[in-house]
Amino acid sequence: MISLFPIILAAGQGTRMRSALPKVLHTIAGKPMLQHVIDAFEPLSVARIAIVYGHGAEQVRQQITGKQLLWALQAEQKGTGHAVQQAIGLAQDNDLVLIAYGDVPLIRSETLTELAQGLGQATLCILTTKVANPKGYGRLLRDTSGKVVAIVEEKDANVEQRLINEINTGFMVARASDWKRWLKQLTPQNAQGEYYLTDCVGLAVAEGWLVNTVLCEDSQEVEGINNRVQLAQLERVAQRRQVEQLMLNGVTVVDPMRLDIRGKVTAQMDTYIDVNVVLQGDVVLGKNVVIEPNCVIKDSTIGDFCHIKANSVIESAIIADDCDIGPFARIRAGTVLEAEAKVGNFVETKKAHIGFGSKVSHLSYIGDATIGANVNVGAGTITCNYDGVNKHQTVIEDGAFIGSCSQLVAPVTVGAGATIGAGSTITKNAPPDKLTLTRAPQKTIDNWKRPVKE
Repeated sequence: MISLFPIILAAGQGTRMRSALPKVLHTIAGKPMLQHVIDAFEPLSVARIAIVYGHGAEQVRQQITGKQLLWALQAEQKGTGHAVQQAIGLAQDNDLVLIAYGDVPLIRSETLTELAQGLGQATLCILTTKVANPKGYGRLLRDTSGKVVAIVEEKDANVEQRLINEINTGFMVARASDWKRWLKQLTPQNAQGEYYLTDCVGLAVAEGWLVNTVLCEDSQEVEGINNRVQLAQLERVAQRRQVEQLMLNGVTVVDPMRLDIRGKVTAQMDTYIDVNVVLQGDVVLGKNVVIEPNCVIKDSTIGDFCHIKANSVIESAIIADDCDIGPFARIRAGTVLEAEAKVGNFVETKKAHIGFGSKVSHLSYIGDATIGANVNVGAGTITCNYDGVNKHQTVIEDGAFIGSCSQLVAPVTVGAGATIGAGSTITKNAPPDKLTLTRAPQKTIDNWKRPVKE
């Protein structure tokens, strides 16, 4: 049985990035560019993927994930042919070995599939593209009948060859047994003094084998990243792809240039996203959700008909249908809002479960708390959950009313239907259906004068 065995080259230092971070760990749409390439192979159901790594080896291995990753160290960078030599021994002779690149993050699964299928009866298949300015790329050389005869690198090309606009993307596929034979024959006799993987094309032709090509129509898909300018350019391409897909799925995006998606977003139709919104990690948006400007939502699920008002931040939360949040709300990790709950302006929640129809409308902190249904929490209320060492729980049962500027010192329970008088500090459980308050008697001090500036 023939299986596809990808080898992803990711050992380069990326000196033009001018960064201590290995180049392949710089992010596109919130994910390391190498991870994008690995993930592109997932729909192809490959059993194993080899990563050729080198610069920043430990960082790369720590941050990159995937099924059955095999790691091959390229201690010295001596060219692409040398890089593949470090990993080719991991492949079985009958494997189809597809060479890919960790700094080409926009490669699509469909293109990789087309390349693998493009081998057909040939011995080698190359992914090519056409560009207006081919400077810096290897050119594809064809004979008068159109058959591929070689790839010539920019520094080794003559004046006529440099006019060719069909370029090698670097992505190639051939059987492992053929790669192993060709790689042994490579020499560094070129302008770079390196072992060129592209020389395998000439070796295949010299042996009399057919070399196929697959043309990638979108040249941006196969662009590599060598500096931060190119990183920013492809970031915009990646963002455009994702935003366009949302819009095709029925989402209104007010300004596609001012929505940033840094992860995976699933959204239902008739959701509305205003400007300067950032969606990070895994975000699920229901139908008819409204997200006003300047909101950040990370790793959260937002139910149908929710309204997220301007300048709100939501992280690792579950928001049920018909909830109202913000403006200027901060919903921290572990928060769950049941249907029709409201968290208003300048309210912060953390590990808080807020029940059906309950409201925390203004200027409050609700942490490590369980709030029942139809509770009203007045402005300025705080759950005092931290004693300096440990966190403690506050429980507010159904139908309770918490007066403004109250402090609930956990652990404490406010019973169902209870009322807490405004300005109270509650340190003991408050019984159901009763008024509980703590206040010093009000008094007026005669003959008191305000201090004056000396």
